[in-house]
Amino acid sequence: MTVTGPAVIKVLKTDPGAFLPEYATGGAAGADIRARTPLPIVVPPLGRARIPTGLALEIPPLYEAQVRPRSGLAARYGVTVLNAPGTIDADYRGELGVILVNLGQEPFTVHDGDRIAQLVIAPVCRARMVEADSLSETARGEGGFGSTGI
Repeated sequence: MTVTGPAVIKVLKTDPGAFLPEYATGGAAGADIRARTPLPIVVPPLGRARIPTGLALEIPPLYEAQVRPRSGLAARYGVTVLNAPGTIDADYRGELGVILVNLGQEPFTVHDGDRIAQLVIAPVCRARMVEADSLSETARGEGGFGSTGI
């Protein structure tokens, strides 16, 4: 299958009060995802919480949805998406939850409707994995984890 044209993502509100993802500007790569919670959720410093959205997605084959942090939350409060980017596979049909972690020094409270993350739709390239007896040599070799400096 070849990826062509814009992806069409079906969004099911599992909670009738949920908010559809929205692009904040014409040039935005990510659509804002909002919390759907009847009660505020407090994320303590160095704590984490799964924030419900009330949404489920139908992503077409050869696409994924990436859940990414919002820069404003990270800069102002030290709050980010724990498993960033989180991947939502095309065959997942459950509710979209966002795992927020509070790396700040103060408790962070999430209210219903707060913008908590971004959703980026991206094509997926599936590879064929082949067992090998050896790998080709490169100038870098096995250097990793900061081997090229800061």
